[in-house]
Amino acid sequence: MIEGQFVDEAVSRRKFDRQIAQYRELEGEYRRRGWFLVEAAFPRVLAIFASSRLNPRAIVCAVRLDFTNYDLVPPSVTFVDPFTGAALPMKSLGFKMLRLDGMANATPETITAMVQQGRLVFQELMQAHSPEEVPFLCLPGVREYHDHPAHTGDSWLLHRRSGEGSLHFILEQIWASGINPIRSINYQVQLQFQGFQVDGAVLPR
Repeated sequence: MIEGQFVDEAVSRRKFDRQIAQYRELEGEYRRRGWFLVEAAFPRVLAIFASSRLNPRAIVCAVRLDFTNYDLVPPSVTFVDPFTGAALPMKSLGFKMLRLDGMANATPETITAMVQQGRLVFQELMQAHSPEEVPFLCLPGVREYHDHPAHTGDSWLLHRRSGEGSLHFILEQIWASGINPIRSINYQVQLQFQGFQVDGAVLPR
């Protein structure tokens, strides 16, 4: 776990400001997708995602990125409550982030055939050891991914110049895998019966 700013802060700030400026250039398009950058003060960003496909529109999630020591190390990514900013455990996310495993170069025909054969394999991008644990985004370019013991052979330095780890890349992956596929909301309604009202009187239950 990396703590404190050990990279020259002026360097990290310049790179952070560049990320925010690039976001602002396309902010109108991002807003149409349901992305809202609500906080951007070095070293942290808070972005909220809403589903533009739902009616009424709905906030799906909020994510906090920490660019401390960027870009010698990649950003940290934490899913948080959009109202309080508190980190959410796995059980409270309320949505999934799924990606087709090993299908990066597959043709539409191949994907269609695999759907018909029931052979599609999905990778869950949000990982946690228990429902009570705060999950991490299992994606190259994310600090928690590269810090995880299972990924010691996949150094951040191998990805540093690829664009992975940028603000756009991380938000794009969250949107494409978790937000854009949402088509409907499942409601649970609990009704509490208080009695009938007849001629101004309420009958007992």
